[in-house]
Amino acid sequence: MESMAITNNVTELIFTGLFQDPEVQRACFVVFLPVYLATVVGNGLIVLTVNVSKSLRSPMYFFLSYLSLVEITYSSTVVPKFMTDLLAKIKTISLEGCVAQIFFFHFFGVTEILLLVVMAYDRYVAICKPLQYMNIMSRQLCHVLVAGSWLGGFSHSIIQILITVQLPFCGPNVIDHYFCDLQPLFKLACTDTFVEGVIVLANSGLIALCSFLILVSSYIIILVNLRNHSAEGRRKALSTCASHITVVLLFFGPAIFLYMRPSSTFTEDKLVAVFYTVVTPMLNPIIYTLRNAEVKIAMRRLWGKKNLGME
Repeated sequence: MESMAITNNVTELIFTGLFQDPEVQRACFVVFLPVYLATVVGNGLIVLTVNVSKSLRSPMYFFLSYLSLVEITYSSTVVPKFMTDLLAKIKTISLEGCVAQIFFFHFFGVTEILLLVVMAYDRYVAICKPLQYMNIMSRQLCHVLVAGSWLGGFSHSIIQILITVQLPFCGPNVIDHYFCDLQPLFKLACTDTFVEGVIVLANSGLIALCSFLILVSSYIIILVNLRNHSAEGRRKALSTCASHITVVLLFFGPAIFLYMRPSSTFTEDKLVAVFYTVVTPMLNPIIYTLRNAEVKIAMRRLWGKKNLGME
């Protein structure tokens, strides 16, 4: 952080926000507050259910509980600040706070991408190598894969931050966004950021693109393999994979739209960002539980026990 202190006159940044009209901002607050609460409660319920229920001991649910945990942290990096800003006249954040927000946003975002890849690998082994499944997906490997996802997210984020911290900020301090991200912040640096922009874009873009290609190919292999399964086995596997594929598309669609093209100040960029910072984290628990009988049964049991305890 020292290099920031040496070269920066700017200590505070101002967000332009999502919309300028105070009435529209208040309306957004009323809409987004329940969405954020649903994200925390829905994902929190999945984490609780998987950890408490003896019926959800398979690797798939182990990974799902970590995915839900990451969804809560990922959304909480941006949404609470965004919500309070909707009610504020001037939306400010310190330069250090901005860098911290970028760090955690990218950390949890890439951890989620890597967890989705891990979950695809788990489905691949379950469907294509069912007899060796328990041997391959041992408890130890599951822990290693989850730890690897967190480590991958951390490494990616540290690179982004080390590049950002060296930039001088001495003039304009208005960010044309509602949270701190690399491209909007780079526009404020009082130096040419073309090289840095290419590096961070390659860092984000390559991870997203490679992961997306791995995910797509793994699901194609799974679908091809399903031809050899019985009708019942095929139906069950397709149902599970459909949930995974839906979540992957919801996450990668907006990310690829934003990061794989030249940066702009379009309002649509901000609206797309709202989708993956506010809406998608809420949808994941709904998608996974609605299509999964085991999770629904486990949740009912959990609530049944709670209600019995209360009586």
